[in-house]
Amino acid sequence: MTSPLGGGDNGSAEEPRRFVCARCGTSVDVLAEAPPLTWTYSVESGIRQYYCETCSRENLRSIEGRLDWDWW
Repeated sequence: MTSPLGGGDNGSAEEPRRFVCARCGTSVDVLAEAPPLTWTYSVESGIRQYYCETCSRENLRSIEGRLDWDWW
């Protein structure tokens, strides 16, 4: 007997991944390797830090100010 694609219970249920905003601590659980599209991230001292939509919007000018000149 065979089961349809994506059907059956073979124990491979994907665990949600938690992303936490480095500024305000808001967290979100997603079933993907990346945070929601409205979140941003930066790499500081080799560590990737994520920022929620609210913090990203409130700090847009400082985020833009850190972009390399090539982006402009």
